[in-house]
Amino acid sequence: MSDSLPPPAAMPPAQTAGASRWLILFGIWLVYLCFGMISVALAPIVAPITRDLGLSHGAMGSVLGVWQLVYIAAAIPCGTLLDRLGARRALFIGAIIIAASGLARSFATDYATLLLAVGLFGIGGPIVSSGAPKAVSQLFTGSQRGLAMGIYITGPAIGSVIVLSLTNAVAMPWLDHDWHRVLQLWSAVAFAGAILWLLLSRHPAARRLDTPAEAGPRPKQTQVVGGLLKLPAVRLLLLMAVGIFSFNHGLNNWLPELLRHGGMTATMAGYWATVPTAVGILGSLLIPRLATPERRFLLLAGLGLSAMLASLLLDTGEGPVLLGGLVLQGIARSSLMTVAILTLVETRGVGEKHAGTASGLFFSAAEIGGAGGPILLGVLYDATGGFDAGLFLLAGIGALLVIAALRLRRLSS
Repeated sequence: MSDSLPPPAAMPPAQTAGASRWLILFGIWLVYLCFGMISVALAPIVAPITRDLGLSHGAMGSVLGVWQLVYIAAAIPCGTLLDRLGARRALFIGAIIIAASGLARSFATDYATLLLAVGLFGIGGPIVSSGAPKAVSQLFTGSQRGLAMGIYITGPAIGSVIVLSLTNAVAMPWLDHDWHRVLQLWSAVAFAGAILWLLLSRHPAARRLDTPAEAGPRPKQTQVVGGLLKLPAVRLLLLMAVGIFSFNHGLNNWLPELLRHGGMTATMAGYWATVPTAVGILGSLLIPRLATPERRFLLLAGLGLSAMLASLLLDTGEGPVLLGGLVLQGIARSSLMTVAILTLVETRGVGEKHAGTASGLFFSAAEIGGAGGPILLGVLYDATGGFDAGLFLLAGIGALLVIAALRLRRLSS
């Protein structure tokens, strides 16, 4: 129990811990919601942006993927910052940077300025995505950890639903179809979320997030990273992270345009694009709780299979078949990352003491796929005139995730 908590005479420590950690979890969820909003803010308005700025689909794909490239370089330094400042302060810094990225996008006048604005997100992103699981691992133990991780991961999903469903249906008409002002609206929401986290993090219980995981001198970061990379299960999980984010980010960024290319209006595409996100919210609450050690790897394989089938159905389907593909996409993207991180944190040789560094490694590797997914789909679209080749690529990635999950099961036995 943190020394900064109220003394027993004022409030029983156990009661304080039980009540306050859910309040802090809400704050973490709120920051991650803003992460989700800004990360997909460009997706519903790709068409007017490419038209106004004179960008090709390949150029727009590089814009959508640039923050993931920055993320790769920033993940380890941001992990060090996280360890030094603690999750409480670091999450606020990350939230402010994310909001600033959203605002800067609204002032973009050409490819270079839009690229720089989106790239800024890659500095705030790793602070939030690594800080959130670290904070949850400090606040929760046992079976409640899986539930807590499932809860906070719904944040970006709900943020995505808000942006994807309201941008073309509400925000664009309300703001005279000015995409600059729409981006300013979403960035204002993100700034408000950062301020709310600042207020919530002033709760005395949140100060436990500033406490190091263990007392005494810390080993050098390079030694910790080197030790983790020697573990075969960790190396395989990092490769899986690349595939998971290729699938997630590739479809997250291009899905509205993919649906519009299939004949939908921009508004209808926005509504349909929320289906996997809505499914993902439910999946995030249910599936991670099922990821007990004895069935975790089969669950990962099943999620990889869902990703493969989703890509194939999105390529060939209409009506109910298309809906089935969107549902499977939501199931896969809701829990692939969460179950993989949970598996990583609980891998022998990792544990809570290295959870922050391991999470940083995971997301650093993952964003190779996070950048590559949107870029490859954009390049393949320009080369072929459609999304067929890109969706077949994602289906192949899903198949490889199934094989990797089964191999991981053997390594961990």
